Amino acid sequence: SSNAGLVSDCAALMEGKDTLRGTASLNWDYSTAITSWEGVSVGGRPWRVYRLLLWNVNPERNKKLTGRLPDSLGDLSNLEYLWIRNHRLSGRIPPSLGNLSKLESLYLYDNGLSGSIPPSLGNLSKLTELRLDKNKLSGNIPSSLGSLSNLIYFWLDNNELSGSIPSELGNLSNVTNIGLNNNKLSGNIPSELGNLSNLYALYLYNNELSGSIPSELGNISSLRHLWLNDNELSGNIPSELGNLSRLFALGLHNNELNGSIPSELGNFSNLSELHIHGNKLSGNIPSSLGNLVATKLLLNNNELSGNIPLSLGKTWGDLDLSHNKLSGSIPSQLFSNLGRNRGRLDLSNNELNGNIPTQLGSLSNLTHLDVSVNELDGSIPTQLGNLSNLTSMQLNCNLLSGSILSSLGNLSKLTSLSLANNGLSGSIPSQLGNLSNLEILALGYNKLPYGIPAWLSRLTKLRGFSIGDLGGSPDCGGWLGRARRSSLIPSPSGRGIG
Repeated sequence: SSNAGLVSDCAALMEGKDTLRGTASLNWDYSTAITSWEGVSVGGRPWRVYRLLLWNVNPERNKKLTGRLPDSLGDLSNLEYLWIRNHRLSGRIPPSLGNLSKLESLYLYDNGLSGSIPPSLGNLSKLTELRLDKNKLSGNIPSSLGSLSNLIYFWLDNNELSGSIPSELGNLSNVTNIGLNNNKLSGNIPSELGNLSNLYALYLYNNELSGSIPSELGNISSLRHLWLNDNELSGNIPSELGNLSRLFALGLHNNELNGSIPSELGNFSNLSELHIHGNKLSGNIPSSLGNLVATKLLLNNNELSGNIPLSLGKTWGDLDLSHNKLSGSIPSQLFSNLGRNRGRLDLSNNELNGNIPTQLGSLSNLTHLDVSVNELDGSIPTQLGNLSNLTSMQLNCNLLSGSILSSLGNLSKLTSLSLANNGLSGSIPSQLGNLSNLEILALGYNKLPYGIPAWLSRLTKLRGFSIGDLGGSPDCGGWLGRARRSSLIPSPSGRGIG
């Protein structure tokens, strides 16, 4: 052929064919026109190879490439798209790929590539998409990648990358998505990331990052998703994060953050999920959080104190305030018209007192109710028998009195019912025998009659049961967890019941 460039492209592909395919097959052959080669696209004047898309080779045989990336791919000088994803490639990324000066999209994700990321990839000045995620890449993130000024999508997640996040990534002025999650990155979050004025999503979760959250992140007005959870971050939550008016989801959970919750977090008019659980946050819950229309508001496992703000009744999703030091009564306002959309309500392991509000029975979509390990008193409201979608009800370890409601037998979806460690008395209603999905029934440490009720044999899915005191002393910290694993007394049907 008089097209020397295309001849060179053919030679580069043929040179790398066997290295790339491994045990799979590729129909690349000099006896076949290159326009028929699997994954290869030619175009332009004169014709050159401009796309290599090997993400769907041999779909009828589901044959995945098992070789390595050949160095000769770096000789495809007109290549604009290189997609070799979702295969079983191993070995390193060739530094020669940094020679592909026209490359716009590099997808090598979901393989078994190892070794370090070549710094030469920083030469790909036209690159808009870089996806190296879901491999076994290790070593540092090259600072040279910060020179990819046209980059829009930047995904290195789910690898074994270590070292710190290069501050040069703050130069990626066009980037909209950064995914560095699920690696072994350490050190501080660079404040320079606050310069990324087009950033839509920043995923840094599940690393070993430390230090404080840079207040400069509050400058990224375009940000919709910010996930910094499951690291070793400390210090206060910057109030500047409240400037992120377009934020849809904020994940700061499972770190070592301390201090109080900034009231500015109530400024998130579009926020759907607020995850700040699993930290060392203290002080009161700001009433401004009632401004959120969040479907998930998770503040559990902190050191928060004071009363539950009445304003939280204006939020309408899952609410978890468990494992804190909250006191006072449960406000009936939590169960307002908006709150009726709650699927999960967990107020357990606090210091709450007073009655269980009757309005709780209006939460028609509630599936999980846990107010255990508090100091609640009075009787169980009859309205709880209206919670027809409930799968778990935990009222144990309180000061409840009166009888067990027969209407609880109407909650046909219940798999776990714990009323243990209270002062309940009277007979155990036989209607509980209608709860055919029940796996855990904890009634111990009350003032109920001893003996195994005859209707218990109808509960064929039951794995854990307690009545009376079963010997020993009450344990409000972990009885239910033990009941799931142990077999304490036999059921009338001969099944083991713990």
